Amino acid sequence: MKKIILSLTFILFAAFGFSQALKPVKIDSLVTVSLPKGFTKKDTLGQQIFTGSSSMGYIVVIRSKNAPNNKPLDKERDLNQVLKTYIDGIQKQSRTGSVMYPRDTTIGTLKAKVFTLRIDNSGSTGESPQLKSFILIYTQDVTYTFEYNYPEQRAELVKAELNAFSSSIKLAPDLKRNDQYISNAKGLSFGAKVGIYGGIPLVIIIIMITVIRRKKRLAEEA
Repeated sequence: MKKIILSLTFILFAAFGFSQALKPVKIDSLVTVSLPKGFTKKDTLGQQIFTGSSSMGYIVVIRSKNAPNNKPLDKERDLNQVLKTYIDGIQKQSRTGSVMYPRDTTIGTLKAKVFTLRIDNSGSTGESPQLKSFILIYTQDVTYTFEYNYPEQRAELVKAELNAFSSSIKLAPDLKRNDQYISNAKGLSFGAKVGIYGGIPLVIIIIMITVIRRKKRLAEEA
């Protein structure tokens, strides 16, 4: 009986999934992603927000304009700091949210950040913990947020659709690495430079003191 119910469940999911198939949508002239049929779009405070219910989860895509006076980032570590700030901000929006599995990825020629936010209100509301899978792409002019939400108990079932959504993100060839940061030089961080260049003179001084003391001791022994 359980096998029959399970089979019927998968059939229903498949039928509903077919009716809610993801279709490519232009977020702007540079970015395309697949969204559920019947998605909605809202323009508010310099943001375009696309939302829609898929067969397995709930999709949110946000296109946010950066400040007009936004300065170009210099190096990759500056981009890393900006992405970290975004992730911290997303986490703080939910008091019970915890960031899981953060990692870097590449979409087109741009660096992106992938992570999952786990929200657990089961202690207060009794509802199942929710998972939000994020992909963040930062450019000098616009920040793109791709979000796929689903109950944690559905984690295995959503894999195919989540992968389809994530892999559907396409960037125009116009977007290049220098739309994120200018210099390709890795270089040393300021702290590392201070540690190295400040430590070398100290080592030299210690060696000189050691040599002088040794010479003085040898002279006294003679």
